[in-house]
Amino acid sequence: MNQEQPSKHVEDTIKELNAQEAVIHPQTSSPNAHSNAVANQKEPVGVQGIKEIESSPLGSRTDQPGEITIGEALEATALTAGHRPVDYSDAAAIQAAEVRATGRTNIVPGGVAAAAQSAATRNARLPRDEDKTKLGEILSDASSKLPSDKPVTRRDAEGVIGAELRNDPNLCTRPGGVAASIAAAARLNQTNASNNIQNKTN
Repeated sequence: MNQEQPSKHVEDTIKELNAQEAVIHPQTSSPNAHSNAVANQKEPVGVQGIKEIESSPLGSRTDQPGEITIGEALEATALTAGHRPVDYSDAAAIQAAEVRATGRTNIVPGGVAAAAQSAATRNARLPRDEDKTKLGEILSDASSKLPSDKPVTRRDAEGVIGAELRNDPNLCTRPGGVAASIAAAARLNQTNASNNIQNKTN
């Protein structure tokens, strides 16, 4: 397998999912709705994630009060998949999320992505799951560990999904994982933005 194959697979997966018919699920506009949406995520993130948030042009939104931030979406992952040991695909997705939240091209020393990478490397050497560092330990206070944060957008979700896919041995994402949480947050932000626009025009 050459280096281009995983990248091509990610692009093909995203294109295929974007081409599918969108299935819009009614969402509540409650500020805590993202935790429920992520907790109820049953399908792989690509099935619900991208196709439900694809309707808006990139960069067309402005920040709205009550939007879910990247840090909050990472904290939701601690609730939905906090018991799972951190692996390389989790670390890559967390790094992609941190880079998008901070606007930097590199990770923050001592930040959430650095901790995730360290945990994934350590976990790969440990035979027993009970000795491994769990996602909940890394992501429980993600918002406070990020030097800056921003609301989740479709572009953020696509980047995090791609990072998780590329670094998973089976080239897939996990329900309730980092990519699923980011995609659910982007979907809720888009739904809330659409509702706000409709309310203003009425």
